[in-house]
Order: sequence, then C-alpha cells, then structure tokens
Amino acid sequence: MATPYNHKAIEQKWRKRWEENPVNVNDGKKPKYYCLDMFPYPSGSGLHVGHWRGYVISDVWSRYKLLNGYYIIHPMGWDAFGLPAENYAIKMGTHPRISTEANIKNIKRQINEIAAIYDWDMEVNTTDPDFYKWTQWIFVKMFKKGLAYEKQMPINWCPSCKTGLANEEVVNGKCERCGADVTKKNLRQWMLKITAYADRLLEDLNKLDWPEKVKKMQAEWIGKSHGAEVDFKVDGTDETITVYTTRPDTLHGATFMVLAPEHELAKGLATEETKDAVEEYIYQASLKSSVDRMQDKEKTGVFTGSYAINPINGKKVPIWLSDYVLADYGTGAIMCVPAHDDRDFEFAKKFDIPIIQVISKDGKEIENMEAAYTDASGVMINSGEWNGRESAELKEEAPEIIEEMGVGRKTTNYKLRDWVFSRQRYWGEPIPIVHCPDCGAVPVPEEELPLELPEVEKYEPTGTGESPLADIEEWVNCKCPVCGKPAKRETNTMPQWAGSSWYFLRYIDNKNNEELVSREKADKYLPVDMYIGGVEHAVLHLLYSRFYTKFLYDIGVVDFDEPFHKLFNQGMITGKNGIKMSKSKGNVVSPDDLVRDYGCDSLRMYELFVGPPELDAEWDERGIDGVYRFLTKFYKLVMDQKDKEVTEDKELIKERNKLIYDITTRLDNFSLNTVVSGFMEHTNTMTAMAKKNGIDKETLEAAIVLLAPFAPHIAEELWEAMGHEESVFAQTWPTYDEEAMKDDEIEIAIQINGKARGKVTIGVDEAKDSVLAKAKEALGDKITGNIVKEIYVPGRIVNIVVK
Repeated sequence: MATPYNHKAIEQKWRKRWEENPVNVNDGKKPKYYCLDMFPYPSGSGLHVGHWRGYVISDVWSRYKLLNGYYIIHPMGWDAFGLPAENYAIKMGTHPRISTEANIKNIKRQINEIAAIYDWDMEVNTTDPDFYKWTQWIFVKMFKKGLAYEKQMPINWCPSCKTGLANEEVVNGKCERCGADVTKKNLRQWMLKITAYADRLLEDLNKLDWPEKVKKMQAEWIGKSHGAEVDFKVDGTDETITVYTTRPDTLHGATFMVLAPEHELAKGLATEETKDAVEEYIYQASLKSSVDRMQDKEKTGVFTGSYAINPINGKKVPIWLSDYVLADYGTGAIMCVPAHDDRDFEFAKKFDIPIIQVISKDGKEIENMEAAYTDASGVMINSGEWNGRESAELKEEAPEIIEEMGVGRKTTNYKLRDWVFSRQRYWGEPIPIVHCPDCGAVPVPEEELPLELPEVEKYEPTGTGESPLADIEEWVNCKCPVCGKPAKRETNTMPQWAGSSWYFLRYIDNKNNEELVSREKADKYLPVDMYIGGVEHAVLHLLYSRFYTKFLYDIGVVDFDEPFHKLFNQGMITGKNGIKMSKSKGNVVSPDDLVRDYGCDSLRMYELFVGPPELDAEWDERGIDGVYRFLTKFYKLVMDQKDKEVTEDKELIKERNKLIYDITTRLDNFSLNTVVSGFMEHTNTMTAMAKKNGIDKETLEAAIVLLAPFAPHIAEELWEAMGHEESVFAQTWPTYDEEAMKDDEIEIAIQINGKARGKVTIGVDEAKDSVLAKAKEALGDKITGNIVKEIYVPGRIVNIVVK
C-alpha cells in the first residue's frame, strides 16, 4: 500500500532540496522572462491570505514559463519608505529603521512559506542608501532637465497636531489621529513636471497589453481635451479672468462664472456686502478634500458681488464661488452655460440665475426647460451672428474666431497635474538640493550621492509644517557646491512613490555602484514581461513608473520607453460580507496556521480556486478541505499506479491530450480557478480509468508536470517517485494533439414530434440511415402512429415526426 500524503514531510524535504539545487538557473542560453510582483510595503501586521493571492498567481505564471524553456527573472524587494512605516514607528515608539527591519524579517519568512521561486540575490530595499542613491540621482537628472521645480502648494494641515497630513490621513474632513478639522496651508513644495510627458503617456497606451479598464483610467486621468481659453474682464477693474472651455460655441449662453474658492482673485472680488459670506465659504471649502468636493451631490456656492463681461456679447455675468471647481484644473475658473450642462443647470436653478438656450434640435427654443439640453449637436439659436449654424461645426471653428477677436486663444488642456514630490516628514529619501542665497537651488554633486538620512532621536512631525530634518542644524547647514558659501540643505523628503517608480530596473543589477543599471544588463533582461498587482495602483504608481521609464529612455539609461509589456490585476480577497481585511476590523486571516494544517500546496491552489483571479472573492477557509482532499487523491492515484506496467490505449491517449489541452488553454487565458477545477475533474476521470485497466506512465507524468506550477512540492515528490533524479522543473511543458482528443462516439438526443424522448450513442461519422435506425430502435414502443418524417441534424439530434 502506498505511503499516505504527508504534506509537512514532503514540503520540508523539497524546501531543503531547492536551497541546495535551485530550479531556476541562468545558463546564459535560455531566453529571459521577467515576471514581477508589485513589491510590498513591510507592514507590522504581516501578510494575510489576501496578499498570498497575487504572489501565488505570479509564481504559478513564472513556473509555467520556466517549464516552457525560459530563464525566469522573479525578484522581490521592499517598498519601505513612507508614511505608513513612519506612523507605525511613532505609534510603537521605535525608530522607523528598526521597526521596518523587523517587519521585513517577518514578512520575508511568510513569503518564503509560499515557496515562490524568488531570487533573493536580487533583493532591493528602498531605504537602503545604495538603492536610494539612484532615486536621488534620477531627481538630480530631472532637476537639470527642468523637470523638477519648486512651487507654493496647499497641503492638508491639522491645527491640533500642527502637522501636514497625507490625503489618506484625512477622514471626512478630520484628522485621522486627533479628530480635529483639517484645513489647508500653503507650503513650498517640490514638483515633478509629469505634464511634459502627457501626450506620450496618453498615446503610448496603445502599445500596452494591459486591461482596457486600466488604460481607460489612465487616459481619463490624463484627460486631454481641445478647446479655448477665453478672457472675461472683471467689470469696473483692470482684472481679467481666463476660463478654459471645450464648448466655445456656447459662449452666448454663458450667464454666470464660477471660481474655485482658492482662486487668487476669490477674496478680492468680494464687495462690502458679500465679504463675510465669501470668507466663510472659502474657509469651509478648505476643510474638504478634492475628492469630497467632486462627490458632493448638493451644489453650494456664494455670490462675490462682482461681475465679468461676456466678451462675445458684452453682457454682465455674475461671478460666484463654488467648491465643485478645483483650483488645479484648467484655470480654476469656468464659464457656466446652464442650458447645456447638467451641473450648471442645477446650480442656476438653485440660485435663480438666468438660463439661455443656444443650441436647439430643430431651431426652436424649449419652453420651461426642466433639464439641460446636452445633445452634442444641433442648430445655434440666441447666438447673434452664429444663429442657424450647426453647433458641431461651430465648435471646431469658434476657438479660431475667438482668437481673431483678441478675446481668447485655441488651446489643449489636460486634467493631469504636475506631481507634488515633497513630504514634510523624516522617513523618506532626502531631496538632494542645497539652497544657496547667491546660487539659488543647487543639486548635490552626483559623485557625493547618496545624501543619507541623518540618525535622529526625534522623528515626529514638527509643529511648523516643516520636516523634522529642519531641526537638525548640523545636517541642514552646509556649503554651496557651486560657490562654497554657507547654504542650507533641502529638508523635505521624497514621497513613497519615488522608489517604487523605478525599482523594477534595479533588481537585475542591484549591486552596481557605478550605474543605476548597466546598459548591457538592461538590454538583456529588461523590460518587465508580466507585472502582477492590485488594480488600486492603476493610475498613480503605474503612471509614475511609465513617466520615469520614458525619462530614463530620453537620457539614454535604457532603450525602451514602456516598463511593463503585460499587466494583470488580481482581485482582492475580503473578509465576510466583502469587507476589506484589516487588523482594525479584526477580520485578518493569517496564512501561517493554514500552511501548518493543510500545507503550502493546498493553500496555493485554494488561493486560485476561490474565484476568477481578476475579481474580488470572499474568503471561506472551509473550501481548503476540498483542495486538500484533491491533492491527497491525486497523490494516491500516482503512487498506486506508478509501478504498474500499463500500455496506453486510445482512451488513455485521449484523456491525456484532453487534460493537457484543458490545463494549458485555461492557464494561458488566466482562468486559474477553472484550472484547479479542471485538475479535479480529470483526476476523477483518471481514478475511474485506473480501476478498470490502470493508467500508463506517460499520462501520469504529464499530469505531474502540469500540476507542478500550482503545487510544486507534491509534484517534485511524485516525479521522484516515478523514478526521476532531476527536478520536475527541468522538464518541458507537455503539448497536446487535437486529433487525438476527438471522440469516436458521441451521445445525441432523440425526439418525437419535437419532444425529448431519450438519447442514443452513435459514431462521430456514422451514416444518416444507421443513426436513424439506432434512434428508432432506442425509442421502441414509444413510437405510436405512422412515421411521416425523419429528421437528423448531424451530431446533434434526431426528430421522428408521427401522426
């Protein structure tokens, strides 16, 4: 009798064997395949079963490619700088470096439980000075190219904690830590000019084998549109307000203007009568995040008391403030055409502002408008000399007409804003800039990089909004690299996105002290072939990575301008009722106990079995029993059959080819949950066949190789049991023969007068007369009356018509 399946002994044995004899070795002959996980932030909570899902998917895909003859680049590292690590350290009362190192040690232990073929020789850590030297080097290069600059920008400010807050620390307008109302405070910030790459970032989406929804999200984030900037003079002053509009053809219908509360003219437009209301509105708007402002369904606003002059017809239009207009989109001011915009219509109705229809379907005005007329085309009305023209045609010509009139200009606009690249915190890469009274902002010389974080005792936020680095005088005070006079270091640090925007390039040359990556290795091993991670990074991280790669291409570091050929976004594993797993909610499921009780192979396969990998799935660990039973059954099947001398027959050949076809096509389609169910179905089929005549060696070995990427330990054990000395991962993925899969016989339905009466087995190519004879024989005395017609739809159905 075969030895029972003992997952603990088998997994321990093969972990040790792989350490001594790695299965993924670069022999210099194989083509490369670079499969990358989005590297984790080393949380103090460790990994839960949701984290496992993405790592298992990437490892299955890597092992599959290994069996297809590739050398696999499959590295892992740590996104360890940033706010979460710093807040955790403050909470625990330990230095961020100490807590981060401890967290990495724990998570690395957990990741090793997955048995992924990570190459730990390639490991990177964004907090390692040898790594962030090159993060700083990229910044210096951008600064020298004019892509890094300083600007006064508003940040979230907690007046109680006296510190700047990231957007994720603001909950419903309040500080997450103390509950105080969050306001805005203008601070000097470093910016990266990502807008200089807007067109390339948009156009090159067509190159990518990415999910369409992700490409659409990036395109909408970039938000390219064509229109005109139009100048409205403020009545009675020398001021001019410029608005951006995609519909300059509707200018005659602009009956009011709205400015963002942060607009530089907002306060100055208030009259004596409106001053208090305007200032209160501006303050209240400062308590809301941009996201909250855009999502608020109830439109609010305040009239400034001032008017602008519509340049197309000379009419006065009232100037309002409203928080649904953002200062950093367009010009921070909009012209409002309520007859043809839902949001403007709602606002005009609420505040009793005139509504003038300027586009009509049939040239007639709608009486008592109850909703905006938003059809894209129609006939112009109430528009002076533009009356009677087709609006779609005028839309294209209007920018040039306005330009000729001297009241505006044709322009292209983007929603994409330059990237705020500063944090007023300690735990981040120091920005390598020196501020000199004579020379201005000067980069730290490249040969002096890395500019390391100083060791400090106090790393909590200051009360001024400045970084804790500002209090370290011996670090801040320095000499100007250009003139040698006394100067001061930049005290803001880089955001967490800095290291993650290029880390994937460093893995393949992580010990190079002379270059970010050698061109020889970059040409040989880059770019990334498959990138796997959560869809929550669809815009920011992926867009920033594309921006960095294009910049590095422009300066000759790499010879490609897109970092990731193919992208797969796995869904989230949630707790009960679809609630995201988190320590605070008490619904985190640790993988450690499941690995102990069921084994790594069972948990790997169950992570895939819970549902389509691209969709969220609710965790129910009761299902892991079924996967464990399957592996036990498969193990027993192989062990019972391995020594039998079974000669393959037609049915075994057919089953083997069907198995290979099902697993391969489902895996290629990333239908990983159905791969697992496919294994279960075919194991049941083979178990039934084994009871009759046994299973031949070739079929057993094909099944083991197919299982190997999913359950590597048990596959190695069974491969060895079949008498092989080398690893199962030294084999080649099996191929299928479509001809061998075809059935000789099929079962078809039999009907009488269109109603089902039974089934009959026939040969695939059996002649019509023979099929009809078999059908009538099978029906027997169910046929009553006279047969008037016999219908046969080949391979599908027989219908006997009787009277």
